[in-house]
Amino acid sequence: MSRETLFLLENAGILVTMNPDREVLDNGWVAAVDGMIIESGKGQAPEVIEGRPREQFERYDATDCVVLPGLVNTHHHLFQTRTRAWGPVADSELFHWLTTLYPVWARLTDQQFYQGALVGFRELMRSGCTTTTDHHYLFPREASAELIDITVEAAREAGIRFHPTRGSMSRSVKDGGLPPDSVVQDEETILADCERVIAKFHDPKPGAMVRIGLAPCSPFSVSPELMRDTARLARKHGIRLHTHLSETRDEDSYCQEIYNQRPVDFLETVEWLDDDVWLAHGIWFNDDEIARLGSAGVSIAHCPTSNMRLGSGFCRVRDLRAAGCPVGLAVDGSASNDSSNLLAELRQALLLHRVKNGAAGMTVKEILEMATLGGAGCLGRDDIGSIEIGKACDLAVYDLSAIGYDGADDPVAALLLCHPEPARSVVVQGKVMEMNP
Repeated sequence: MSRETLFLLENAGILVTMNPDREVLDNGWVAAVDGMIIESGKGQAPEVIEGRPREQFERYDATDCVVLPGLVNTHHHLFQTRTRAWGPVADSELFHWLTTLYPVWARLTDQQFYQGALVGFRELMRSGCTTTTDHHYLFPREASAELIDITVEAAREAGIRFHPTRGSMSRSVKDGGLPPDSVVQDEETILADCERVIAKFHDPKPGAMVRIGLAPCSPFSVSPELMRDTARLARKHGIRLHTHLSETRDEDSYCQEIYNQRPVDFLETVEWLDDDVWLAHGIWFNDDEIARLGSAGVSIAHCPTSNMRLGSGFCRVRDLRAAGCPVGLAVDGSASNDSSNLLAELRQALLLHRVKNGAAGMTVKEILEMATLGGAGCLGRDDIGSIEIGKACDLAVYDLSAIGYDGADDPVAALLLCHPEPARSVVVQGKVMEMNP
């Protein structure tokens, strides 16, 4: 019988639990066994915790720190860290940006895909992120067919909780899509590899470090048949579905021209309007579509920096949440954001919505909910996103003595209102991870 792994974070200046009562505890502590939380509270941790002497726990001193549940990133393209700040598309909108970069990405090697993922993971973790997804839809002919495997290997090296989605593109320019032939695959190959990746990596157990999703890229790069077949395959295996939708007006026009439908109508015809789906961006929904998405329980990954960088538009986050859509936050690909700093994304979201709707247009509390519980909702997980008994011990630790927070009155608000400082540490599954410079 293996020995238990015991972990205790103690002396937290402020512990933000995000539990159902949204408790914020001064001088808080969190105890975990084998990566799962067994107890938490305020003041000094008891001498015996659930029958285990305190001195047997590996202890982490969080004096003068704000401790949050680990942040959850709900949309990324990790390979794009290889093409940050790409000069020819510095001032481009989405379609020109894509068609310019596709041939560049087609030349990436397996090692570049691995390095791109590792860089993205480490940058996310430095910002306090403990769980991320990746929408990997690009499979160049000259690269390995097992690129999902490569990113999973990089995630294991980094120590982050990972939700890779096996993406796909099947419609190239010759078929009326945007991508070149060099980065698309036929539908039989795509579906066979989806089956392989699910069998090899998907772990449905609580506290799982790797879970798989399926993610056709977008309405302008796959066929309706592939969308429908992917949905049926995902539901056969009980896994989640992800895609880009309604990111730009160009996409709306494309759907009208090719399918004679708006994007949400297209989503419904291919059997995607359901609560096992989360969508990236969701900018150009009208009132009726927001109501339909909310009624179906579809989740949204809000990507404020990418949306601003490409001039794509403004996501109606409060309306979507009020309608019943879980909303999470996301850095998006590092070639449309040029950063994988999720704490900076929280700040960006807060400020963007205040520009549109005034100083009360978005609150710190709402943003923190989206970055934790909302992200967990997007990924369909009930074992992350808050500090509660039975949930994974994933924590983000921010040092209030950092120069960027000096003089702050409200230390929790300071994480979003002040310039984002790197996390002092993150804890993933009860293990303190080293922060790389």
